[in-house]
Amino acid sequence: MRKIIHCDCDCFYASVEMRDDPSLRGKPLAVGGRAEARGVIATCNYEARAFGVHSAMSTARAVHLCPRLILLPPDFQRYRETSRQILAIYRDYTPLVEPLSLDEAYLDVSGVERCQGSATLMAEEIRARIRAEARITASAGIAPNKFLAKVASDWNKPDGQFVVRPRNVDAFVAALPVGKIFGVGKVTAARLQKRGVRTCGDLRAWDIARLAGEFGRFGAVLYQLCRGIDERPVRPDRIRKSLSVETTYARDLPDLAACHAELPPLIAEFRRRFAKLPAPRPVHKAVVKVKFADFTQTTAECVSARPGEAVWQALLDEAWARRGKAVRLLGVGVRFVDAATERDGDAGDEQRDLFG
Repeated sequence: MRKIIHCDCDCFYASVEMRDDPSLRGKPLAVGGRAEARGVIATCNYEARAFGVHSAMSTARAVHLCPRLILLPPDFQRYRETSRQILAIYRDYTPLVEPLSLDEAYLDVSGVERCQGSATLMAEEIRARIRAEARITASAGIAPNKFLAKVASDWNKPDGQFVVRPRNVDAFVAALPVGKIFGVGKVTAARLQKRGVRTCGDLRAWDIARLAGEFGRFGAVLYQLCRGIDERPVRPDRIRKSLSVETTYARDLPDLAACHAELPPLIAEFRRRFAKLPAPRPVHKAVVKVKFADFTQTTAECVSARPGEAVWQALLDEAWARRGKAVRLLGVGVRFVDAATERDGDAGDEQRDLFG
């Protein structure tokens, strides 16, 4: 039986800001882009959440909900420095650390003898060290697998932890809302609720054939997770699957010509970031993302090992034609060859048909 800890810092960016400027404590605070530049909230503290503010919300909406909201621009240099501190703490306990972002990670502590081998005690000790050394708080979930550990870390936030013991897995998962399942968003949850499925226990009544018919390959994942089964290992060397850059414009781009004019600086920024990657995997696809003024969005992609500007311009034509409306956001990027394909020797063949 594995012992997995999921550690997640509480409102990380906002916590770093409050740590470095104690006068911000107790006041509604958010980190994100400016409202007039169509920014979005990256994170906010609990005082702001009391007004209904949350991450990924437009800043304009956040300020409407909380007129006294203090908005700060992100300072990623400070956030990365704090993240490095925290990762060093994790790696004092196990080499099996899989970072998910600057502020959260999975730790596999199976077989670790520290704290008498107790994952619960290790999580308590880790959180105490984060509080003492990084001067922010973290929450943790402890469980036999990654899915349950991540769910559990959200159970007693902020500055708490929750344990799902092996003997309690079945009952714990059966009562979970289906929206807690990894990969189930609002749309999928709504589809299931229309069919009378509100909890993982309800979903267990569906056999794997029905789930596959309804959700394709994701059906098999649902079948496993609603039973609390997750065999994914903690991967310290998690492979980057894609790289992209995107920009939200202060004013909508009115037509396709305006979008084309904005693409070169996006591509230049993408190439700058790509050049910084340590030994990137071979590129498999080029991607363009478009979000229209009505907030609908679409993605166009094609197989391309060495995409140039012409490839992204052609994908932009394809994506824009699907709605033909003013555009608020553009993004360009690539998807990398997956490890299995590369091992099979197919990595050099992806340019056969550019729009295949």
